[in-house]
Amino acid sequence: MRLLIVEDDAEAALAMSKGLVEAGHEAEVAADGEAGLGLARDGRFDVLIVDRMLPKLDGVAMVEQLRREGEQTPVLFLSALGEISHRVEGLKAGGDDYLVKPYAFAELIARVEALARRRETGSVQTLLRVGELEMDLIGREVRRRGRKIDLQPREFQLLEFLMRHAGQSVTRTMLLERVWEYHFDPQTNVIDVHISRLRSKIEKGFDKPMLQTVRGAGYRLDA
Repeated sequence: MRLLIVEDDAEAALAMSKGLVEAGHEAEVAADGEAGLGLARDGRFDVLIVDRMLPKLDGVAMVEQLRREGEQTPVLFLSALGEISHRVEGLKAGGDDYLVKPYAFAELIARVEALARRRETGSVQTLLRVGELEMDLIGREVRRRGRKIDLQPREFQLLEFLMRHAGQSVTRTMLLERVWEYHFDPQTNVIDVHISRLRSKIEKGFDKPMLQTVRGAGYRLDA
């Protein structure tokens, strides 16, 4: 992937760029909003990683301008501002995702790759497959080896997210934000309960486990 990092903290930008390159991607850096706007306009990047607090032109204004010009490259906002109002402002400005600092680099990678896949597949993808597990997004059905699995709406959402990130570790923060739409930790075991129920439904009667708990990281669905 070709990634543009718009970040005025030179040390942070260098570390992020180095990590992304080591992960197999190409990364270019802009140190302020005006430079980022100029580079992003040509549409050659797969994902833009934009800090909110930038000199010359802040990240929100930069993305708003890109959207007004018709540039639809996915944007991941990075910010130390984690209040719901800040997140809503960033998303309404045209951002596609929002990650609060400090963050785990593995989560940054996962979110960037998810945005890139979403751009590639567009809105036409109606069937997800992970090994012998299939999800029909139109019919709202899940089957494993052809056997129908009945899921509650939240379980369906949870499984869809896990299938879209198959083979990757997803954190509790990612699940809270993307499945429950919580932008804070409710300090409950809601995730554990739903994971347990989902694991039972997709694995009961089958000889191969698919949903794994990754200690210290989160969960991973594997074929």
